[in-house]
Amino acid sequence: MPILDDRLRELVNIRFEPNVMVLEFADGGSASAPYWWYPRLLNATDKQRRNYRISGAGIGIHWPDVDEDLSINGILEGRKAPRAIRPQAAAE
Repeated sequence: MPILDDRLRELVNIRFEPNVMVLEFADGGSASAPYWWYPRLLNATDKQRRNYRISGAGIGIHWPDVDEDLSINGILEGRKAPRAIRPQAAAE
């Protein structure tokens, strides 16, 4: 069951901080996800991250420069990419 009702929450902006992206919604709410959850974004340049499009009538985000597509529900539910590796785990 999705935790985001697409009719109630509209993504209006994404803020890119050093280790996380912050989704900002029209209702004033926000949610964040670390880049390591999505290796293509982790390895992208800041310019590539900032080149995104809200897609699918507001239910997804597309980054054309790195060929990444994420659903807003997936981010909010904490779904990581299958190859996501927590940074400290990679060093072990």
